[in-house]
Amino acid sequence: MSLSDIWDVLVLGVVIGSLYAVIAIGYTLVYGVLQLLNFAHSEVFMAGGFGGLIALTLIDPVASPTAFQSVLYVAGGIAGGAALGGAVAFALEKAAYLPLRRRHAPRLVFLITAIGASFFLYNFAGKLFGRDPVAMPEMYDNHEVFTLLGAPLNVTQLLIVASGIVMLLVVDHIVNRTKMGAGIRAVAQDPEVASLMGVNIDKVVSRTFVLGGLLGGVAGFLFGTNLQVEFTMGFLPGITAFAAAVLGGIGNVRGAMLGGLTLGVVESFTVEIWGGPWRYVGAFAVLVLVLMFRPTGILGERVGRTA
Repeated sequence: MSLSDIWDVLVLGVVIGSLYAVIAIGYTLVYGVLQLLNFAHSEVFMAGGFGGLIALTLIDPVASPTAFQSVLYVAGGIAGGAALGGAVAFALEKAAYLPLRRRHAPRLVFLITAIGASFFLYNFAGKLFGRDPVAMPEMYDNHEVFTLLGAPLNVTQLLIVASGIVMLLVVDHIVNRTKMGAGIRAVAQDPEVASLMGVNIDKVVSRTFVLGGLLGGVAGFLFGTNLQVEFTMGFLPGITAFAAAVLGGIGNVRGAMLGGLTLGVVESFTVEIWGGPWRYVGAFAVLVLVLMFRPTGILGERVGRTA
């Protein structure tokens, strides 16, 4: 493999890893606050793909859009994906998890509920939107924008990376520099003390779910721009993003970012060296190796203990 090929694969890995990182933050935020593995987050991601598709169907993009029209279409798709992803996450928390919290249900019940909610949303989407893949409407001319040290970047790849960077920076700022983030970190560190200090636990948990849902929804739309939207689209990216959250340190926002980028790059090189059928083998092998020597993940801190 030449140096040029290595750079091409590395850039592709960063593109894939940016998506994984954005999805992984949804897992890690909920875990940091509730100690809950929200396996239904993959369906929130899937809902974002359909949200973007619905928004673009309503907008009805023209066949050969101008640059300004392309920006409006992409913004509309992102807004649609974020809106439906956030709405599904909000409804999921209120319908499935809030009643369990109020009854002080065991953690195993939360886990079983998350799996059940995942299956429900998965099959409901298949019934509602159909079981055939649907391509996104043409929003722009997906041409090569520029080359980065010899590696070509097209419009879709640039959109994914740029959107991922912006969302990661915004979430990091929210969690570590805002009043809402202070509430999230307080509940993550000690919910009982946070409640005694006047923090509304239910409101913090609900906002955390919505924040993760917004990110997952945008990631679902971005994923759909590169491939197709279908009711099964959340499973493999969701599982890989969960692995990324664990790799970086489940409950740590910056760890989720690092874990997503790491798995994206490893996956890209695995495909290049051994082929497509080995896509997830290399990534999960790295996960196992890291956890053998550092069980808490690369960074290994919870949301409440990050600065």
